[in-house]
Amino acid sequence: MDAAPQPWRLDGDDLLVTVRVTPRAGRDGLGEIAVLGDGAVVLTVKVRALPADGAANAAVAALVAEAAGVPKSRAAVVAGPRSRVKTIRLAGAGAAGLAALQAAAAPRP
Repeated sequence: MDAAPQPWRLDGDDLLVTVRVTPRAGRDGLGEIAVLGDGAVVLTVKVRALPADGAANAAVAALVAEAAGVPKSRAAVVAGPRSRVKTIRLAGAGAAGLAALQAAAAPRP
């Protein structure tokens, strides 16, 4: 039996994370794993930054990098820079970064 789809996957030693961003939020933070209407599985992310001049993209990349335990300099938006749904590449995050991100995104009791 297949495991449930997840919003992240390893690509060699890099970690790719699909997120759905809510800019102009009251606080920065990771949300829950959600399934969009088109079937895409995403990690919801809220950032205070405005979606102008790449500020929200930089804030999202930094937030996901921090959750995965990698420096923000190793995070980049590689798909969807002008969309709410984006793919973030965490260079060199590997399995340790994946485990850290899974723990950070786990539902809280």
